[in-house]
Amino acid sequence: MDGGGNCGNISGIMNNRQRSMLTNKSRVECARNQRKDSEGFSESPDLEFEYADIDKWAAELSEIYSYTEGPEFILNRKCFEEDFKTHVTDKGWTELDSGHHRAHAMRLLDGLEMTAREKRLKIARAILYIAQGTFAECSSEAEVQHWMRYNTFLLLEVGTFSALVELLNMEIDNSAACSSAVRKPAISLADSTDLRILLNIMYLMVETIQQEDPTDSPECRAARETFKSELGAPMYNNEPMSVMLFGMVTKFCSGHAPHFPMKKVLLLLWKSILFTLGGFEQLLNIKVQKRGDLGLPPLPEDSIRVVRSMRAASPPASTSDLLEQQQKRARREHKALIKQDNLDAFNEKDPYKADDGREDEDDNDDSENNLEPENFPLERDEVMPQPVPQPPCERLSFPKGLPWAPKVREKDIENFLESSRSKFIGYTLGNDIETVVGLPRPIHESIKTLKQHKYISVAEIQIAKEEEYQKTPLSGGEEEVDMSATELLYQGILPSLPQYMIALLKILLAAAPTSKAKTDSINILADVLPEEMPTTVLQSMKLGVDVNRHKEIIVKAISAILLLLLKHFKLNHVYQFEYMAQHLVFANCIPLILKFFNQNIMSYITAKNSISVLDFPYCVVHELPELTAESLEAGENNQFCWRNLFSCINLLRILNKLTKWKHSRTMMLVVFKSAPILKRALKVKQAMMQLYVLKLLKVQTKYLGRQWRKSNMKTMSAIYQKVRHRLNDDWAYGNADLDARPWDFQAEECALRANIERFNSRRYDKNQANPDYLPVDNCLQSVLGQRVDLPEDFQMNYDLWLEREVFSKPISWEELLQ
Repeated sequence: MDGGGNCGNISGIMNNRQRSMLTNKSRVECARNQRKDSEGFSESPDLEFEYADIDKWAAELSEIYSYTEGPEFILNRKCFEEDFKTHVTDKGWTELDSGHHRAHAMRLLDGLEMTAREKRLKIARAILYIAQGTFAECSSEAEVQHWMRYNTFLLLEVGTFSALVELLNMEIDNSAACSSAVRKPAISLADSTDLRILLNIMYLMVETIQQEDPTDSPECRAARETFKSELGAPMYNNEPMSVMLFGMVTKFCSGHAPHFPMKKVLLLLWKSILFTLGGFEQLLNIKVQKRGDLGLPPLPEDSIRVVRSMRAASPPASTSDLLEQQQKRARREHKALIKQDNLDAFNEKDPYKADDGREDEDDNDDSENNLEPENFPLERDEVMPQPVPQPPCERLSFPKGLPWAPKVREKDIENFLESSRSKFIGYTLGNDIETVVGLPRPIHESIKTLKQHKYISVAEIQIAKEEEYQKTPLSGGEEEVDMSATELLYQGILPSLPQYMIALLKILLAAAPTSKAKTDSINILADVLPEEMPTTVLQSMKLGVDVNRHKEIIVKAISAILLLLLKHFKLNHVYQFEYMAQHLVFANCIPLILKFFNQNIMSYITAKNSISVLDFPYCVVHELPELTAESLEAGENNQFCWRNLFSCINLLRILNKLTKWKHSRTMMLVVFKSAPILKRALKVKQAMMQLYVLKLLKVQTKYLGRQWRKSNMKTMSAIYQKVRHRLNDDWAYGNADLDARPWDFQAEECALRANIERFNSRRYDKNQANPDYLPVDNCLQSVLGQRVDLPEDFQMNYDLWLEREVFSKPISWEELLQ
């Protein structure tokens, strides 16, 4: 704030001659500082954010606990020490050998089978303390991490996880706890104690084991792979554990179990899916392998590496900037009293004078302004100095090369050839992309260029194979389905997938910062609110931070779950992806994400809803400083909040997945006026987030009209530089045409739904096989020789049936013989 204020004071006290001595550079700096004051982030540096599957180890561990659960760390330790001292000598846990560790872990595991709830709860807390790294005997976070990893593999070895799953099933089916929670007017932490302890242990085990460590022994690596396969296999109630957790989500949203700690359930569900199916690096490896198996050429580039190497574009202008520009232009138009020769001299020196018309056009841009402010006289009687010309490279920067190789679909080549044949020859050939007879030479070159960049996706091959199976159900043979973890998960959630998607979006809506509290909305704060509400200002502020942090973590988990499922299903089979995507669209996922972004997104990205001294494991190995209202209000001194930026990028990627190549859904973006919402998101100076915003703007530019494109030329330029090109895509200049007819869009969705239903019926609904394709027994003897069980009433009235159906009806034997 000081820089802009000083510039303003200097400008006010200087006389004309002193002011005329200012150089062009100093004026630019002064204007920059003033803009910095008005916006607060226009000149902010790029956010040093690296997108990954998960955040740092400590951050991911700390998010399973709410700050309200802080006192329970000491309670867990107390329960462990009481049991430990009755069975072991005065030595501590870290001083014992592995044999004693294993024996005590087995003894605790046996204690989980006790029928008395209080005793069982104490044993569970003791196991949780072990999973937390027996922190009382550790002096640093690194030491806690070491013992957490050792203890977790020990608990896995003795079979703790399977016992925890059984206990979790019991708690899910505990009708007494559910009915008690439903009757309560306000639900607090105390209502979900058993569930929280079990979910905490399971989360710590999954989160710790899924992270690979180069120092792990071969036994640990083997145990990790075994645990990974068991977690994704239908070993728990004949379904993967993720399906059981999805069931908890729907039960919570239906109102039958309002005490479920939903944040912990969602975090465990996310980490289970991430561990069993794989993250973004594994997705790329699977894609490369599938393309190789199908005989397709390799990917043109490594998408992860390209995105990480991108630089963010300058953020958009604010309204105050636009008003400032208009005032400058007004001053420029009213400089009639300036000496003409001085003005001419200035114009001759200005290297951008010839572009005034285009710059005026760009000045109307309501989305960005990254040009330096022009230097014009501030007073009517001011004598213009000789300005120092700015080299063009400071204002115009051209990319060294486009980051993405262009792609062309075979369908695009067909459409181009058909339109060329119709135009030049007057006939069409259907799906022929080889015949170019009679077409002009430039068309030949165009087709050659298109074919050089032709890209065949795995999805296109899968669709073609599915069409073949549907056309030739008998001669096509049996489909070989790879029973991967993704396939097993899809089979598990298929019967209730629509309900799961609706439940996740309901919770996402309740956790969104733009949502207003409603009486009919679900209560997602059951595992954060204490039994006794705060009585002091400090307690209220702490709880407020905890509630906001709680909601942010829920958004993070749901966005990661949806994105991972969409990407894995798309690779496994495109119709699995389309089934999930269509139900997300039917559940209003598109307007929900747009509503989420319809806020001050920079405030959300830079939110400080965390208290680092209360985060695990810091809080259990350090002396806690005294918290004050001032320290809580100041918050953490971080450039951005990792989880919030991660959530925003995930939601944008989900929106891209839902709308890509779907004209009807693209029109939803237009109808819901997403363009201004998305342009505000460009203020975040992070390359990956800007890329997905620009992708969403690109698909709808042809529907926004010429005036929008004219006043947003810098956005168009950013799209050109950062988003992949489709060589014959008319996104930059095409206007909405007959493609925009709503009945066509409805037909498009209906056709897609019919294809999805045929796929699911053919592959998964074995009981509803088409009777036309079932084998028929044509042998008369075997048909007549089959024993048919007739109902009792038919046997009792057999004589009447013979009289009515046989004897009383004339039979024309001649017709029968013919």
